[in-house]
Amino acid sequence: MPPSPITLPWPTALTTDRLVLRPIEAGDVPAMARLWTDPDVRRHLGGPVDESTLRLREQHCVGARGAFSVVLRSDGTVIGGVQVAADPRRAGRVEVSYQLLPEHWGAGYGREAVAAAVRWAREVVTPGGAEVVAVTQESNVPSRRLLESIGMEQAETFVEWGAAQVLYVAATACVTAIPNY
Repeated sequence: MPPSPITLPWPTALTTDRLVLRPIEAGDVPAMARLWTDPDVRRHLGGPVDESTLRLREQHCVGARGAFSVVLRSDGTVIGGVQVAADPRRAGRVEVSYQLLPEHWGAGYGREAVAAAVRWAREVVTPGGAEVVAVTQESNVPSRRLLESIGMEQAETFVEWGAAQVLYVAATACVTAIPNY
């Protein structure tokens, strides 16, 4: 039986102990632009995007379906972005992708944000059982640790964009181990 179609209820917001994941707003665009152009953030993502790609993304990111700003609840600072979207590699799967600004690395915000997005994807976006996946470069050890820490399991490796990639899958048991959003 083919997987059920992916429906993405939007707009929506997810709340964790320290974060709010909400649709991107106009005031968030400078932080998003930093995510797309910062060499450290983009080290495992093909490098900073070029000027024309940046302008297109800036024009189309506000309110984009499945694109969340990751915001600190304490003061409203935008610290990153998470996206939940149909997996472009295989129909019927949902991919969660994420980026945080470097000054917020190492505080557990990435784990908290990605865990909330994966849980939402499993419980709301794909209740019919479509796979929820995340992909990271094999060399991106911190990202791999993050995915493993929330219970995602390595499913396959492949080469894409000239680099070895690792695909992780959110096992059903993974949902119970992820903190509530």
